[in-house]
Amino acid sequence: MATNKKLLGKGIKYLSGALPLMFLGPTLIYNAFQNQHTNWHYLVLGIGIVACLSSMFLIFLGLKIIMKGIFND
Repeated sequence: MATNKKLLGKGIKYLSGALPLMFLGPTLIYNAFQNQHTNWHYLVLGIGIVACLSSMFLIFLGLKIIMKGIFND
């Protein structure tokens, strides 16, 4: 049972793409709640929520691909 290194690398790329979003999303949400007096509040909050959701999606997809590469489905 050999590991598929191509799939493993692809999964790690997805996880490395999710890493900045894991920090950017909560930072934007915090910034939106601290600056509620501006008109940009809802736009920044929406971008932060989208960043958090896309981070969770990329983590799920990356782990799924890594598991497929390790266990050779």
